[in-house]
Amino acid sequence: MSSELLDRTFAALADPTRRAIMIRLAQGEATVSELAEPFDISQPAVSKHLKVLERAGLVTRGRDAQRRPSRLNDAPLRVVLGWLEEFRRSREESFRRLDEVLAGLRAEETHTEKEGDV
Repeated sequence: MSSELLDRTFAALADPTRRAIMIRLAQGEATVSELAEPFDISQPAVSKHLKVLERAGLVTRGRDAQRRPSRLNDAPLRVVLGWLEEFRRSREESFRRLDEVLAGLRAEETHTEKEGDV
């Protein structure tokens, strides 16, 4: 799994406007002007956000006569989800081992208390 791809993807998704653009593009392709409508930012600002998303591989831009629609590309998101799943599994394993240690300590403590009662 490419660290560079993860870095670019997380950096692109760090901005709330870019995340909102991604949510909008999940509904279907859109032009810069269509994407700018719900935001209080200019079309050039939306274009800059799209360039960041494009560099991260999250968006592709096509050409359709006079239109340049942007489309969501979810391949980098699948890589991120895979990385998150690996991270989740490693954390779960760490917590499982910690639970075992705690259970052993509790059992030891209970055993010691019972010996003290004798």
